[in-house]
Amino acid sequence: MTLRSGSSEELNRQGNELFSRGCYTDAYVCYVKALECDRLSGDRRALVATLGNLGNICAVSGRRDAAQAYYQEVLELQKILGDERGIGTTLANLGNLRADAGEWDRARAYYLEARDLITRTGDEAAEAVLYSDLGLVARETGLFDEAIRCYERSLELMRRLGNQGGMADAWRMIGRTFLVQQRYDDAIACCQTSQSIAERSRDELRLGGARYVLVQCYEETGRLRDAEALLELVVLMDRKYQLPKLEENMRRLSALRARLAEQDRRRLHQGTHA
Repeated sequence: MTLRSGSSEELNRQGNELFSRGCYTDAYVCYVKALECDRLSGDRRALVATLGNLGNICAVSGRRDAAQAYYQEVLELQKILGDERGIGTTLANLGNLRADAGEWDRARAYYLEARDLITRTGDEAAEAVLYSDLGLVARETGLFDEAIRCYERSLELMRRLGNQGGMADAWRMIGRTFLVQQRYDDAIACCQTSQSIAERSRDELRLGGARYVLVQCYEETGRLRDAEALLELVVLMDRKYQLPKLEENMRRLSALRARLAEQDRRRLHQGTHA
């Protein structure tokens, strides 16, 4: 990478561009250079932006301790600046770190504090995401009714905002919660709604997400042919976008085909001895 010299703003812009392309190491270099500029200038608002970017890139790279340190520094600066909306965003980011680590109680505490601030600032888009985050925490801790309420609130806000992707996500997450409860008819209905929204929006990744949950619904209810047909489509999408679950889903598809072949052999054997 050729790093162009310049201001913190320019270095962050370069970093964001690299980040969006998945070039995390090069993006990190840009952000570190920007941080040097900000430390020298003492510009607190620029420092908040740069530290936030560093926290984000460490979070997606699995460096949770480093991300935590960056977010904590951002939080202290935002408190000095009186930036309530920014504080809410940073608290949500801290909650995401704890959720990624499976520390559900700590994640919930961060999310609840963030929700109170974000609700007060009237940022419905951020509020919708937070309710989805709270739904995940509730689901993972066995509080299924609470999870559904959170996802339904997220869905309500996403619908009000006209956010089709967010609506598809909320329906999928409600479906996943019903799946955990083995409420298969409800789960299938929700995931089919998510799938329909994604199809209308031509959102292939969300379409794949809905299909992935449907595959599990069909497998667990014995609809193996339906599961195979959808999983084939999921694998095609995984291959198209080189998604991380490609190998796992290919193995899953092979195992599913083997089960179906064994079923066919048994039926044939029973038929010849009838």
